[in-house]
Amino acid sequence: MLETWRWFDENDPITLKKVAQAGAKGVVSSLNEIATGDVWPLENLLARKSKIENAGLEWTVIESIPVHNDIKTRTGNFEQFIENYKTSLINAGKAGIKVVCYNFMPVVDWTRTNLDYLLENTGSALRFDMVDFVAYDMFILERDNAHLSYDAKVIAQAKIYFENMSSKQIDILERNIIAGLPGGEGSYTRDSIKAAIAEFIELGEDGMRANLFEFLKEVIPAAESAGVNMCVHPDDPPFSLFGLPRVVSTQDDVRKILAAIESPANGLTMCAGSFGARGDNDLVAMVKEFGPKIYFVHLRNVVREEDGSFYEAEHLDGDNDMVGLVDALLSEEDRRKSENANYIPIPMRPDHGHLLEDESKEEGVKPGYSYLGRLKGLAELRGVIHAITHFKQLR
Repeated sequence: MLETWRWFDENDPITLKKVAQAGAKGVVSSLNEIATGDVWPLENLLARKSKIENAGLEWTVIESIPVHNDIKTRTGNFEQFIENYKTSLINAGKAGIKVVCYNFMPVVDWTRTNLDYLLENTGSALRFDMVDFVAYDMFILERDNAHLSYDAKVIAQAKIYFENMSSKQIDILERNIIAGLPGGEGSYTRDSIKAAIAEFIELGEDGMRANLFEFLKEVIPAAESAGVNMCVHPDDPPFSLFGLPRVVSTQDDVRKILAAIESPANGLTMCAGSFGARGDNDLVAMVKEFGPKIYFVHLRNVVREEDGSFYEAEHLDGDNDMVGLVDALLSEEDRRKSENANYIPIPMRPDHGHLLEDESKEEGVKPGYSYLGRLKGLAELRGVIHAITHFKQLR
């Protein structure tokens, strides 16, 4: 696999020099300065690519070209936004960037309730706590009919938790959930998020899935013509939030997406942490089934809890079989190599990382994107890859 690293832009405290020193060869980046829905100009893409290449690296994956909410609901100015998206894909191809990761999550992008969950001797991690989230949804946001989304036990726990929260704790929880995390698509106020939630709930899962398929029917031909492979990122977490529809959460969801538009350009981002937050997703089986369409990989581990809560564990520790997953991905690469000597290795990046002591007081470190935590994860994953590759050669 090709080792890559998420780099945001020139304001990222993790410099491209540090990326190179981590041993990564590829960079995963996005034009965050372009408003969601607008065209990504070719000159902007080439300027970003030039900066990356001048550091001795390659811009391997775009993560992400955001999909405007109007496209997801097929309302408002969605037709123009789809045309803009197609133009952006064509420009990405002209710039020589051949993989575009995207997601189709409604309203909120990846979501956590705690960005500084302390662990013993391994720094702090990102955590999604179901009780905290329900407390926010029911008693802070006060979403209509929120009680229909949760069982009575969790609601009772959330009520007790809310009643003991300080105003500071409420502010932090709200900021974590609706203010937007790195790589997301912006932020909301309580009023604006309520309106957006209501619109998507009315759309429902069937409507949401149909709109995803319509989007792909329109943009995949443009991706094909540009030589670009699109790869959908799973919902994070892979279950409903705020009662919203989720359509990229399970193995069956992926099966439907890949079958809906038969094209080499319609692919998958295998995010181990997102899919792995559900115990019923068999990651190794997913690689074996969808391997030819996996164009990008996020390697991250989680520890799951009974009520749906989870926290991000060390890369080689947690509930996901990381060694088995890497082995399956390397077998898929072997298959590709046997069919095409000029095959392109699958780009992978160490997804997120613990915040370690040396960086805990540094300014500008994005939640989940510390340098040392990801460096540690990349080194561990590199060791697994080398060990598996070595023993494959001995067989």
